[in-house]
Amino acid sequence: MPEAAFSAVRDLPRLHEISLVFIRHGLGDLVRRVGVASILERAGTILHWGEVSRSAALEPQQRLRLAFEELGPTFVKLGQMLSTREDLLPPKWTAELAQLHAAVAPVPFEQIAPVIERALGSAPDAVFADLERTPSGSASIAQVHRARLRDGRAVVLKVRRPDIEVKVDADLRLLSHLAQFIEGELPDARRYQPVRVVEEFRRSLARELDLAAEAHNIERFARNFRDDPYILIPHVFPQWTSSAMNVQEAIDGIGGEDVAAIERAGLDPKLLAQRGVDAVLKMILEDGFFHADPHPGNVIYLPGNRIAMIDFGMVGRLSPARRNQIVDLLSGIARRDSEPMLEVLLDWAGEDAIDDERLAADVDELVFDYADLPLKDLRVGALIQRITALVREHGIVLPADLTLMFKALITLEGLGRKYDPDFRLVDRLQPFLERALAARYAPAEVGRRGGANLAQFLGLLGSVPRDVARLLKDARRGRMRVDIDLKRLDSFVRKLDNTIDRITIGIMTASVVIGSSIVMTVTSGPQLFGIPFFTVLGLLGYVLAFVNSVWIIVSIWRSRRD
Repeated sequence: MPEAAFSAVRDLPRLHEISLVFIRHGLGDLVRRVGVASILERAGTILHWGEVSRSAALEPQQRLRLAFEELGPTFVKLGQMLSTREDLLPPKWTAELAQLHAAVAPVPFEQIAPVIERALGSAPDAVFADLERTPSGSASIAQVHRARLRDGRAVVLKVRRPDIEVKVDADLRLLSHLAQFIEGELPDARRYQPVRVVEEFRRSLARELDLAAEAHNIERFARNFRDDPYILIPHVFPQWTSSAMNVQEAIDGIGGEDVAAIERAGLDPKLLAQRGVDAVLKMILEDGFFHADPHPGNVIYLPGNRIAMIDFGMVGRLSPARRNQIVDLLSGIARRDSEPMLEVLLDWAGEDAIDDERLAADVDELVFDYADLPLKDLRVGALIQRITALVREHGIVLPADLTLMFKALITLEGLGRKYDPDFRLVDRLQPFLERALAARYAPAEVGRRGGANLAQFLGLLGSVPRDVARLLKDARRGRMRVDIDLKRLDSFVRKLDNTIDRITIGIMTASVVIGSSIVMTVTSGPQLFGIPFFTVLGLLGYVLAFVNSVWIIVSIWRSRRD
């Protein structure tokens, strides 16, 4: 508790800054709803609620994007991550957040030079013959400077901004507290699992801040493509690489966004599209390790229709089991077969409570919509967007690696069609899917899986005596507990209560009818308006019995209808 209190006090200035930015962009209601206003007011910090900019007239998603841009690297990266989560946010929100750009004003060289010197362990002049003071690129986390080694080789230095970790750590602490508050106090937001999303974001941002990790990513991609003459991955110089800086081979060519320059250089745009898409599909379906942001800005085209890929800070990882699910899903898409698609979606739902029958009906409807569409007209990106919308409607939260993969596939299809209007991603997918399915059912692979399953089964058998002995010990010590969870038990109890109520009222109604009949036989005694009192009492009993009978009939009819 003291540590949490100290953290809250330490981060109050940043919390105040974030709140003011949100208020300026017309998001003051969000600040009030999550309780930040009351925290700051108790701390004696004044919030200027009247300070609202013209952005308040914009759509909410536009205001959020502007606020994220103003708040700096942590929130820019958070927005970029959320732009890939179409399983959580509607398309208009993800499309707006996708416009967040990490390009920011560069840090003066005088502030970057000490970072370079600490990373090298010596003066930059001792390693580089020509280090450009003006950066060739500047982003929210790092900026790039070109240089030459003493032997004349051209390199680029990717250098992390000084003191960025302090602000990022404060932002991550605040986001973590905010996610816990939202999950605890706003029931409608729990289905989005904010704590889990923030934790995934924390891990992703930690990897991007560690430039040595990016260097390791580059080396792994280089190994995966060492036999492909058409894909170039820049060489990394590990002796000058650290968490604050990495040094890579400089690659000069035509940027992927300059289509006119590609044609002037005599390169084949269609062939480039095919080779680039095949490279990323190999990463996803064969290697399980892929570039998660393959947009044109991260691609350089070289003579001979070769392709160089850069900026490996954002990557995705897929386990063998996950790759098998992807193969089943994509092959189901290609064949317009709903069964494998449904099985994969149910696996992704895990233990979450979802309506299986409604999900199956929605998947069948999706497949029916595409059943008569010629294969040449099938847009994989559009279909993936339909699937993510379906997932969002059913409250299925996808793992981060899957959302990155979906985003990469959608980007790929757009990139391919940019260079070739007739490009069809499904045509490039087909050979990879066939090879993956063939490898899955190859005798050697079947034998390996069978051996693994047999070993697991024998291990389970071997553990049975130990587990039984432990169970008996717990029983003797009185520590054994049996939990029984009956589905729909609450509904059953309610129905039982209603049945007992109807029986009780039926018995009482019968008693009233019998009692009224006996009372009406008495003709002596006092009179009411000239009618014997007991006769009036009997008539009232009959009316009450009639009302009870009607209630029982209506209740039975309604329960049968339900």
